[in-house]
Amino acid sequence: MKTAFLYAGQGSQHAGMGKDLYEAYPAFADEIDKADAVLNFDLKRMMFEGPEEELSQTAYTQPCLAAFAAGMTAVLSERGIRPAYLAGLSLGEYSALHAAGVFSTEELIRITAFRGRAMARAGQGLQTKMCAILGLPAEKTAEIAKRAARETGSIVEVSNYNAKGQNVISGFAEAVTRAEEIAKEEGARRCMELKVSSAFHTSLMAPASEALHELFGRTSFGRMNIPVLFNALGGPSDEKGRKIDDASLESAAYTAAGGRTIAALLEKQVMSSVRMAQTIEWLKKAGVEKIIEIGPGHVLAGFVSRTVKGMDVVSLDTAEDAANL
Repeated sequence: MKTAFLYAGQGSQHAGMGKDLYEAYPAFADEIDKADAVLNFDLKRMMFEGPEEELSQTAYTQPCLAAFAAGMTAVLSERGIRPAYLAGLSLGEYSALHAAGVFSTEELIRITAFRGRAMARAGQGLQTKMCAILGLPAEKTAEIAKRAARETGSIVEVSNYNAKGQNVISGFAEAVTRAEEIAKEEGARRCMELKVSSAFHTSLMAPASEALHELFGRTSFGRMNIPVLFNALGGPSDEKGRKIDDASLESAAYTAAGGRTIAALLEKQVMSSVRMAQTIEWLKKAGVEKIIEIGPGHVLAGFVSRTVKGMDVVSLDTAEDAANL
């Protein structure tokens, strides 16, 4: 059975995440200890105890979620479970690259901690909003965002294509509010504002993209041993950063993306739409029958069920989940 790993993104964190796994699985504990040694804050206390408000700050959330993912990846690797493909939602893409061999655990934690700080700085002082638009096609949501931007003279963009009928718009508050109004007029089932600190995955994150460009200039990229599907493309990349559209990596023309291409895609990712629905559709076309969602949480399982039929999804959040797998 062809399997893919999908890694959760920011928003799935919760106080207490990973505590039972740390106690039950030495492989998980080893990865958490490696991550803890890299950071200048108490990672284990933050993950296991919170407080929730502090854990939810972008600068802390990102390395904590990346550490959880590294731990769970180690547990799966120890059992000999190897996926055909890897992908992740936003931050989760970095964990996918770690699982593919591109980043060591230490590099993963350093990079995601840096990214969290850079994204927090980029959004500082801006009056922004993110809103999930439910019940409208992706194309209609994109049209609404463009219309609201024209009418307000402000920035609002589609930041996430999460699933069929579930897309997220982000930008300056006035423009997002106008887009919500238009969406309701166009028949949206619901407009749900999200509790986030800034307009992630929009052009407002350009300063974070520039900071990542500088960081990647002094970062070592390992060889990609398992194909990673990139958020900015909605699928895997060839060596020139172009999406492979035929859902097949068996072609002789395929060459895994190298370090420079990966860096460019990650720099683009932070300020462009996350194409998770397209990624899920690509996996279905590629013959993937089972997806293992590496949490915490079960958000991606919902995206999969809304987007394609007949895909078995297992979510790994707790030690019990890991034992049942």
